[in-house]
Amino acid sequence: MSTSAVPPALAMQGLVATFGPTRALDGASLTVAPGTIHGLIGHNGAGKSTLIKILAGLVTPQAGTIALDGAPVAGMTPEGAERLGIAFIHQERLLVPTATVGEALFLGRESAGSRFGVWRGSLQRRAEAALERFFGISLPRGALIRDLSTAQQQIVQITRALLAAPRILVFDEPTAALAQREVEHLFAAIRRLKAQGLTTLYISHYLVEIEQLCDAVTVMRNGRDVAHVDPRQVPAGGLAELMIGRPVTDLYPRHRKAPGEPVLALEGVGVGTGVRDVSFTLRRGEVLGLTGLLGSGAKDLVQALFGLAPITAGTVTIDGQAARLNAPAEAVRRGIALVPEDRRAHGVALDLGIRENLTLASLRRLSRWGWLDRDAERRRVLDLIGELQVKTGGPDAPVRTLSGGNQQKVVLGKWLAREARLYILDEPTIGVDIAAKAEIYRLIAEAAERGAGILLLSADLDELLGLCDRILVLFRGTVVAEYPATGTDAGTLLQASLTGRHDTVAARAA
Repeated sequence: MSTSAVPPALAMQGLVATFGPTRALDGASLTVAPGTIHGLIGHNGAGKSTLIKILAGLVTPQAGTIALDGAPVAGMTPEGAERLGIAFIHQERLLVPTATVGEALFLGRESAGSRFGVWRGSLQRRAEAALERFFGISLPRGALIRDLSTAQQQIVQITRALLAAPRILVFDEPTAALAQREVEHLFAAIRRLKAQGLTTLYISHYLVEIEQLCDAVTVMRNGRDVAHVDPRQVPAGGLAELMIGRPVTDLYPRHRKAPGEPVLALEGVGVGTGVRDVSFTLRRGEVLGLTGLLGSGAKDLVQALFGLAPITAGTVTIDGQAARLNAPAEAVRRGIALVPEDRRAHGVALDLGIRENLTLASLRRLSRWGWLDRDAERRRVLDLIGELQVKTGGPDAPVRTLSGGNQQKVVLGKWLAREARLYILDEPTIGVDIAAKAEIYRLIAEAAERGAGILLLSADLDELLGLCDRILVLFRGTVVAEYPATGTDAGTLLQASLTGRHDTVAARAA
């Protein structure tokens, strides 16, 4: 039989899905050849998640068809998807926190038990063999899932799916919590499975992963598939341009406002044992970058500046006045806003609506004599939704229903509504796609243009170089280098982060 006569392992054609006024899919199609690694990309809200939910039987489309190996599938359900050999690795880790690793891996298929119950020793040995086979690692004996790191939990979830020997394996952002070594093990496992004939659908915001791993890519935008390409033949940046529908050369809008008076000054600041003798000044209208490896103290420092950790040494001055930031309420009173790294846990109230989240930090501004002015609130919320370009069915839609990028816009919008003087941004674009990043970068630049001071903590060195005026590098709790963004490259920043030493020429220019 010729290759052309082999039917696709998966063919989803003409899918339409609407949720109230929102049309999530508008005739989208996805065709995956058997035995290949197929990438699926698109910005948040492009329709990827809805497409995958349809394949998993979690959403019923209003129109369209699904076929596996040429055979039509009607009325897909979660049980049916599992029965047909479709396995999913979701971004959220769906594991029992009180189970051991062995119990989590073999839950529902504990074939090593006797009539007196399951033999835990056997489960543990089988778990160790599976982890070694797929990832080349071992985990602590008897450890509970809740005691594992995020990366270790993700590895357990992936291994559990692989043990079921699926015919199609769907990865949804599988590397978001993995270290580079673990990513390499995962890619090696996926390639081995491809050699054995397994079909893989791979969804990721990390385009470099798509380029390295995938045989073909489907690009989605606004509920439709807009391109089908070989990622190895697309020029650098080409996938990003297909995703957002325009060139990415203007991804980083550079603000032109000259820095004004100091809004924040640190002198000899220490935080516990992780930060010591940190001094710097941040001016109005300036974007100051902060970076360093895990354990550098950068994270401790930004949390202390919002009152989440005690400052144990030195002085902090805000707008020329000494400040004691003992609690977040005091930081907010001083005009400080924090956009946290984990938006879902600390940035938004997921079950409240967009309106309530956007006005949560500025209710006093919208109230008279203790009563909330509903008309003023609604006008402000509609203005913010337009300014932020939040994709939603309405201002009262629960934030939980928004894509990750749109949730992050709401977190930013909550503080923009308050018109903070100092914005502390902790990894503000982590886990969002390139289109959402572009919008968040625009909002950061506009806040600086209005005269706010921006302290941006990020591990994305290109992001720092593209957005910031100056960049500070922390190493083992102290600032070891300061660079101007113009004329500095990512290699220089990385060297300082890794070694605690820096290029003296660049530092002198700063």
